[in-house]
Amino acid sequence: MPLLEISVVPVGTGDESFSEDVKRAVEVIEQNGLNYRVTPTSTIIEGDIDKLFDVAQVIHLNEIKNNAKRVVTTIKIDDRTDKPLDLDGQERKVE
Repeated sequence: MPLLEISVVPVGTGDESFSEDVKRAVEVIEQNGLNYRVTPTSTIIEGDIDKLFDVAQVIHLNEIKNNAKRVVTTIKIDDRTDKPLDLDGQERKVE
């Protein structure tokens, strides 16, 4: 199953903290029933590729709706076709 890493940086909000932005993103992910991990600099989401893109779009657009003057969103996708890939398995490999 594909993994998507997303990092969203809202600019021009007048607030240096991102915690409320991360909470909003996590709500979107949870509403879509996806497995995820929040890291200090990004969030990793596991799911169907189409749903991952839809969720990433909603997360990005939510920042604009919350009055960010500019939003910089970075996305990485890890999608293996030769063997199964999942978030838990990737974590176990490095423990």
